[in-house]
Amino acid sequence: MRYRAQVVVSLKDGLLDPQGKAVEGSLPALGWTNVSGVRVGRYVQLDLEADGAEAAEDQVRRMAERLLSNPVIETFDVVDISERDGA
Repeated sequence: MRYRAQVVVSLKDGLLDPQGKAVEGSLPALGWTNVSGVRVGRYVQLDLEADGAEAAEDQVRRMAERLLSNPVIETFDVVDISERDGA
């Protein structure tokens, strides 16, 4: 079966996020004065073949641990694994 996985990688809590601070500092100038705690990360989408959703998620987690994230400073979340229609 073919699956599409979506992974979000972000800096660990407590680490300085200069990009997040820059975005947070710019939002009031655009009228959003009610926003704080902005963190910027990255989104990774990939398609893979697997025997089932559980096997696909296991593979994606291993990819994220070994390649997609830096475990010293980053965390990741597999936010979705969905079956693809033969694409």
